Amino acid sequence: MLIDVTAACAAVMSTVRDFGMEQLPFTAVTGRILREPVLSDRDFPPYDRVMMDGIAIDFESYEKGQTVFGVEDMQAAGMPRKQLGNVANCMEVMTGAIMPELTDTVIQYEHLTATEHEGFKRFTINAAVEKGQHIHRQGSDAAAGQLVIPAGTLLTAAEVGVLASVGKTLVNVSRLPKIAIIATGDELVPVADTPDIHQVRISNSYSLAAALQELGIEATCYHVADNEAAIQELFQSLKQMDAWICTGAVSAGKYDYLPHVLEQMGMQQLFHKVQQRPGKPFLFGQFENGPVVFALPGNPVSGFMCCYRYVLPWLRACLQYTAPPMPHAVLGIDVNFAPPLTYFMPVKLHPVAGGQLIALPPPYHGSGDLAALLQADAFIELPAEQSAFAKGSSYPVWRFRQ
Repeated sequence: MLIDVTAACAAVMSTVRDFGMEQLPFTAVTGRILREPVLSDRDFPPYDRVMMDGIAIDFESYEKGQTVFGVEDMQAAGMPRKQLGNVANCMEVMTGAIMPELTDTVIQYEHLTATEHEGFKRFTINAAVEKGQHIHRQGSDAAAGQLVIPAGTLLTAAEVGVLASVGKTLVNVSRLPKIAIIATGDELVPVADTPDIHQVRISNSYSLAAALQELGIEATCYHVADNEAAIQELFQSLKQMDAWICTGAVSAGKYDYLPHVLEQMGMQQLFHKVQQRPGKPFLFGQFENGPVVFALPGNPVSGFMCCYRYVLPWLRACLQYTAPPMPHAVLGIDVNFAPPLTYFMPVKLHPVAGGQLIALPPPYHGSGDLAALLQADAFIELPAEQSAFAKGSSYPVWRFRQ
């Protein structure tokens, strides 16, 4: 039975499961999903921090009309806090240092003129000064005990720096799933082989595996011939996997054995065929206490699109990633698409002033035209209820290139 894209997405998301957690050193968590809230262990910054190389003064002295300050001492980053002995003087300070006691304002060297009198260094202020300027106040970034990284965050270089700052050496992250990618087809040969005229190299498996690497997942790729017994034998050996991503053999051809084999093995089929182009033959199901099965069409653009529209969102949900809002783009041309199908059209995204994205389709020859994706960034999702899509109208986009 043909179902619409919304129902297909809901069915896929109804099978979301938790792959569990593991604890890793903070240096090894880039690209992983955080599974615990991270709190600041102290105020950040932990002290009033100097933001500019220059001098620190007591503003009240400047406010009374004093513009020349003798240097008492130096406060560098990493030094214990010093105290100004006489508020009529100043202390030289370096970026990152703690503010000396009895000082409350920093003036950068660029706004000072240095002189020396009887071996005593002095600075004359030659620009307007505001009280408290160039000081990074204690706790202004985060107070002790404050949430700094919520659970569900994709950990990047920025988060790793914060983990180090709060002393979080071991981090709970989502465990990565075990994924098998299975390509079916007698026409497929290994990438290193020279194919005969009637053959093609295996490519779908590797584009799907590369897409999963965006989540840090290393899938294992398999190839099986169009042989019912061989397909069943391979599947039986992969029951320990969390998910199977199959490519090919799901349509209505004489050698499309996959639906029958999966049914014989006891898979609960949630849908077969979706009201969409490309990717209409998409089959989806799950085994009780076994893997979830994404059986994608063999046409390369179809499988690629289904991966970004269904497989990756499912995996992100399983990993408990808090996804950002769905991006939208504006059509740069009028588009007409007659069949009552949701159309996932490859587009090149062009940013314009104001942050808007303009979507323009590259030359495209259908779901077998994998090379067309080299000129695209995303699929724009055009709803099945319409056949005419006006230039300037906005629709969701599923990006596969940033």
